[in-house]
Amino acid sequence: MRLCSLIAAALFLASTLVSVADEKKTSWKVSGALEEACSCDAACPCWFDSKPTRMHCSGGQVVFIEKGNYGNVRLDGLAIGMMGQSPDNKTMMESIGNWDFAYVYIDEKANPEQRKALEAIARDTLPPAAPPERTKIKYVPITRKLEGSEHTIAIGSVGSFSGHLLPGGMGGNPKLTNSPGADPMHREYMQGRTTRQTYTDSGQKWDWSNSNYMYANFETNSDEYDKFNAFMMQQMEKARAEKEKK
Repeated sequence: MRLCSLIAAALFLASTLVSVADEKKTSWKVSGALEEACSCDAACPCWFDSKPTRMHCSGGQVVFIEKGNYGNVRLDGLAIGMMGQSPDNKTMMESIGNWDFAYVYIDEKANPEQRKALEAIARDTLPPAAPPERTKIKYVPITRKLEGSEHTIAIGSVGSFSGHLLPGGMGGNPKLTNSPGADPMHREYMQGRTTRQTYTDSGQKWDWSNSNYMYANFETNSDEYDKFNAFMMQQMEKARAEKEKK
């Protein structure tokens, strides 16, 4: 299962990296907070290349940039969101490239130059989850409200989720580090549970509660993602070679 998922993802990553290589690469750096929620039970098994709790995994993430730049373009105070759904009875990695949909939401308060920068960072940091006809970019207001331990995120009028961290058995909050599906933004995240998650875009009507919620503070840049993507390509080429030997 893992081998098949790596090979499938390799084809999409390869095409993405080739197109990026044809353009002049602009470096970027961002730090801030990652908020994430989905329909799986906590903790989400998808990060361990296991099948989702329900038939599919429905959810997404929002990156709130506290400080950031794309070349000379400042990105402080802006946000990028993504919502998607994996197909039934498939692991998320196994189905990369064939999700039911993947919508990217760009903070509408960004000016035209910032919007282009945020879209470029989204391409660098998000997997090519769905085919082009099921992938869209939209510009909406994205907000976050903190009330005590509760974090509430709103993506325009189409989606929202609120969540809180779980208490750890020995104090503090549970942390997951370097899970099999981790990219630089997810290298370490704290585990929580949603109070509620709703979404009504892309023909969906979600209304979950007591499901998976994740929170992380991150700092990363284009060099880290270049190295991460190169490493993934090496692993996928190795998996492909092993399959051809059989």
